[in-house]
Amino acid sequence: MKTSFEKEKKLNDALTRLKNFHLETDNSKSDFEILEKQKNQLEIEKKEISEKYTNLIAEHNRIKNELNLYKEKLQTEKTKETEFSNKIDELNQETDTLLEEIDKWQM
Repeated sequence: MKTSFEKEKKLNDALTRLKNFHLETDNSKSDFEILEKQKNQLEIEKKEISEKYTNLIAEHNRIKNELNLYKEKLQTEKTKETEFSNKIDELNQETDTLLEEIDKWQM
């Protein structure tokens, strides 16, 4: 794939040739045909690049959405983990209280 610098140089060359274009010369028809081909090629390349850009934007948005879904899922998992840890702590406290009660009744 050509770099944007090469494409810019190609476009500048075409513009320079257009500026120097003289209808009176014998080469004008061939020059015009060459410029027409270059113009068509540049339009094709522009269309391809635009399509690739559109595809990249769509892919970027898809990946961004997936990342957001993953972050939400991760946050939900962390919340569940915290709730589970809190429940375990509560059960441990209740167990300790029950053991203390059992010890009191055994004495």
